[in-house]
Amino acid sequence: MRKFILIGLVALAAGEVWAGGFGLKPGLWQTRVVKQVIDGRDTTAQIAGMASKMREAMANVPPEQRARMEAMMKDHGGPSMGADGTVKMCVSAAQAHRDAPIVDRTGHCQPSIVTHSGSRTTFTFHCSSDGNTTTGKGESTTVGGDITTRVDVTTRTASGATHVIHSESELKYLGPDCGDVKPMPMPQASR
Repeated sequence: MRKFILIGLVALAAGEVWAGGFGLKPGLWQTRVVKQVIDGRDTTAQIAGMASKMREAMANVPPEQRARMEAMMKDHGGPSMGADGTVKMCVSAAQAHRDAPIVDRTGHCQPSIVTHSGSRTTFTFHCSSDGNTTTGKGESTTVGGDITTRVDVTTRTASGATHVIHSESELKYLGPDCGDVKPMPMPQASR
């Protein structure tokens, strides 16, 4: 069960590592996990299966409750999951003009080095919170309205467990109108 939870958190986190200053535009974006490897094991198919199970679970929720849950996610800038496992998110002008990757939505983990070279951006990060440590590096490449990102992360928990994660994701620009998908909250810089 713990491994299932870890995979779920990593899948959600993979969609959150995105960067500005190199092609991210305000508007609606669609993201998808292309590849996810945890501790040497390819979990890409499991992530796709989890997305399918989440959609099935939502289909079994009474319509009124489902509508409330979907509205709550939209009101708080939560992403909108598509039938194919893609996630739609709205990027505000402030987020698009940010010159560093957003590693987590809370702002606890800020990139320490960001380098831009043409259509390529590389970044590193090192974060500690509650005895847990996360270090990593990533690279994003922009071609037209598409951004591909590769991230390698090592986490060490307070209990001493270590996990190594490799993630590849794609962002595709859908247009300037977010429709009813609200922008995700801007992360606050950690103090």
